[in-house]
Amino acid sequence: RWQKVLYERQPFPDNYVDRRFLEELRKNVHARQYRYQAVVFQSGAVVQQLCSVCVFVLTWWYMDAGMLSPQGLFGAALVSSLLGYLLFDAVDGGAGRRESGRTRWADLKSTLVFAAFTYGFSPVLKTLTESISTDTIYAMSALMLLGHLIFFDYGANAAIVSSTLSLNMAIFASVCLASRLPRSLHAFVMVTFAMQIFALWPMLQKKLKARTPRSYVGVTVLFALAALMGLATVSSVGAVLFASLLLTISCLCPYCLIRLQLLKDNIHGPWDEAEIKEDLSRFLM
Repeated sequence: RWQKVLYERQPFPDNYVDRRFLEELRKNVHARQYRYQAVVFQSGAVVQQLCSVCVFVLTWWYMDAGMLSPQGLFGAALVSSLLGYLLFDAVDGGAGRRESGRTRWADLKSTLVFAAFTYGFSPVLKTLTESISTDTIYAMSALMLLGHLIFFDYGANAAIVSSTLSLNMAIFASVCLASRLPRSLHAFVMVTFAMQIFALWPMLQKKLKARTPRSYVGVTVLFALAALMGLATVSSVGAVLFASLLLTISCLCPYCLIRLQLLKDNIHGPWDEAEIKEDLSRFLM
């Protein structure tokens, strides 16, 4: 009788297998089963970031057209940041702050230093790209914002994820667009707003998603509606296309993923590479 061993000589060719070979066949051993509601919930991170980019571009367009004053935007951003800061601590009762050991005074000093540094260099930001054509600035900003969306950390454990690169690309795009605004104050407010919406806002969303999922869903829906309403004031066609994109990502793509899971057919068996499951750390000492 044939045995699956190498240390005994057997009257069989090297590539011989008996009828029991396929008895160890297993299909979809490590396949993950998804639920439609869970996938829709996870797609909220993509919707949030798309809406953030949309709101940022709309804000820049309003300021460039003179329909939004820098003082008004700065005041609204300041109030929303204070509310978000209080909400960030209230969600977990300050447990995250106690674990990190960071105080409110340290946060205030960091904010003041960043605001003073940005305000002091706002004239430089305003004149930074004077030698570059406006079309080139728009193209670079679009590419940077696209890269921000690609490399953003949506919660997936993948090599392409890079939160630092994503944030830097978004800030670079904000500097490029801010350099086309009328005054240095506009550039300062625009870069500050970019930091709030691309750095601080995702932090609050991640905490809401982990602690209060229902609140996270409500905030996502309201944020998407606000972005659509703002886009509708600029272009009704753009609002319809953007709404279609959001519905596709949040509803159609999860449905396609669930349907494609039914066609998954990964096979496992004795032909797989051997896996050492024993703890061999004792041999390294």
